[in-house]
Amino acid sequence: MDNYTDQNKMKLGFGLMRLPKLEDGQIDVEQVKEMVDLFLEAGGTYFDTAFAYPGSEEAIRQALIERYPRESFTLATKLICNAEAVDEATAKKEFETSLKRTQAGYFDYYLLHALQRTNYKKYDEYHLWDFVKEMKEKGLIRHYGFSFHGDPELLEELLEKHPDVEFVQLQINYADWENPGVGSRTNLEICQRHGKLVTVMEPVKGGILADPIDSVKEIFDAENTGASYSSWAVRFVASKPGIITVLSGMSSVEQMKDNLSYMKDFVPLNEHEYEVIRKVQEALDKDQTIACTKCHYCTKGCPMEIPIPEIFNVENRKKGSPEFRTKREYVIVTTNKGKASDCIQCGQCEAACPQHLPIISLLEQCRALED
Repeated sequence: MDNYTDQNKMKLGFGLMRLPKLEDGQIDVEQVKEMVDLFLEAGGTYFDTAFAYPGSEEAIRQALIERYPRESFTLATKLICNAEAVDEATAKKEFETSLKRTQAGYFDYYLLHALQRTNYKKYDEYHLWDFVKEMKEKGLIRHYGFSFHGDPELLEELLEKHPDVEFVQLQINYADWENPGVGSRTNLEICQRHGKLVTVMEPVKGGILADPIDSVKEIFDAENTGASYSSWAVRFVASKPGIITVLSGMSSVEQMKDNLSYMKDFVPLNEHEYEVIRKVQEALDKDQTIACTKCHYCTKGCPMEIPIPEIFNVENRKKGSPEFRTKREYVIVTTNKGKASDCIQCGQCEAACPQHLPIISLLEQCRALED
């Protein structure tokens, strides 16, 4: 497939989920423009957005599509069956909306978004597999695939049922490599067995691996390489076979420069570096940190408007932090919003969580932050 197999393409992809924000909460388009310029200048081509990323499709229109020739980059976006996609027509309308927002003319890569046990049947019910193939026949999609947050058995089922899928987007990182709740290694092996190329999301696990726990930092720091914690995570994934691109959800020019510093002329991990990662994985296995990636899928339908990822972040960060600071941070994130104790255990958050976290019981645990 064109664009996929060109080994001259830089493996780093620009994920557009966590773009920089201004003080008023709007996306900082001027900073995004600078990031886009640096990315393209270094040889990057792959940009990844989605209908469900607030403001992202419009921002990339301004920062990229209106400023560069269409053939100089590749653009991916996604169609999601969430609570807002109440019927087939509404779901299919997302494609038209994405075209209008981006003004891209066509999408190089189009994905059915975030398939998992709780929603995958909707994509059949709404005939979306046939829909994306129709859009490809019309020349509005170059390649189609799906992003996946389910178990290996479901992935096998989907690939057997839809053998013409061209690629799969998986969550892969060293923390989830053997995590049964994510199945990074197993799912990658399934795609390889089916001959499917892979794009990778969450290589830094929503930023968690960019600022890991102290025991992990100590292992990396002992190497005295000067490399960022993020670089270890991204290079781990990029070193795996069958990976087209590794998406990094960059939120600043500084993050872009750091990623480009080791991905522009990418060198795979050597055996010693793999051994360092193995030590890090052992350290993580001993930690009880809540593995939330801050995707906020859980909050969109929460009847109590509980800021679940922010609460989990406070819980994760309280280790080694003065109690007064933890209490203050909890008050900040829950001001004018629901608290952990407000949970009515409706379960919608757990159904939406790509990490399959036991959110209800974790919120019970976080109630101690209110004492």
